[in-house]
Amino acid sequence: MPAPPKRIVVSRTDRIGDVVLSLPLLGLLRLRWPQTELWFLTRRYTRPIVEASEHVDRVIEWPDHDGATDDDRSAILAETGADVLLHLFPRREIAVAGRRAAIPRRIGTSRRWFHWLTCTERVSVSRKRSTLNEAQLNLRIAAPLLDRTDYALTELVPHIGLTRIPPLDSRWGALIDPHRFNLLLQPMTGGTVPAWPLERFAALASVLPADRYRIFITGSSSEGAALRPWLATLPPHVVDVTGQPLDQLMSFAAAADGVVAASTGPLHIAAALGVRTLGLYPARETRVLGRWHPLGAHAEVVIPADDTAGDVDQALDGIAVPQVLAVLERWRTAAR
Repeated sequence: MPAPPKRIVVSRTDRIGDVVLSLPLLGLLRLRWPQTELWFLTRRYTRPIVEASEHVDRVIEWPDHDGATDDDRSAILAETGADVLLHLFPRREIAVAGRRAAIPRRIGTSRRWFHWLTCTERVSVSRKRSTLNEAQLNLRIAAPLLDRTDYALTELVPHIGLTRIPPLDSRWGALIDPHRFNLLLQPMTGGTVPAWPLERFAALASVLPADRYRIFITGSSSEGAALRPWLATLPPHVVDVTGQPLDQLMSFAAAADGVVAASTGPLHIAAALGVRTLGLYPARETRVLGRWHPLGAHAEVVIPADDTAGDVDQALDGIAVPQVLAVLERWRTAAR
């Protein structure tokens, strides 16, 4: 058996869902190298997710602001004292900083030209052409550090480790109704994936009985502002909780009974927490569905029954309200 690394820095500085789907790898690295320190390099925005992982010993923020110099960036990595830097998300400036910091082992995909100049080990992994889930692709990139990489998605669920959830603030906790099914709806997607039409979310809320469901609309502060006129049209048992900080959104989702959303960060967070989640995905983008399927013990997806939309912005129009309602009623019945 090779000597264990002293400290591994895992670098992932993109979006919420990407970071969530990196968590099982951390669990497997912890299993493979129980005495090794696991540090995670990420953005300030996604830091609360990584801090909630039971497998991470320390979180480092990558400086995305223009004021950071090359010396600043390389110093951040040099000060970690790491002997392994693992690039899950390829970024040239991080790869260069890792080389300048003289970290002995620097692992990345061979698909990026700058990794040929900055990494000591390159793994041939193509995300674009793969049918694997992002969580599985992360294992392939980390292959030099693992015993095996061919895990099924169900095998990865026990290794997520999203257990260090901060306490739920009392003002948010008071909104949860123990006598009703607490359902979170995330209408907006940030434009990165197709969205279910707002009129469908409104129609869903109108057919969910107020005596059985407590409905919450989630989203960022800017999304809440954009949704304000629409929110005013919703039934009284629908509550606006947009603008929650990410750590509280995690805690609020953990306290809820179910989440419905397109392939967004909140969907992946809730799935990783073991909450019942229903992802709304386009039918024709099978590679997208496979790569970004939410990972969790109670994660489900629904695709359009009538896939007639020609425009990508209409890719979810074929998902009918009764399709979603049937899943929610099944959940509510099972939760009683």
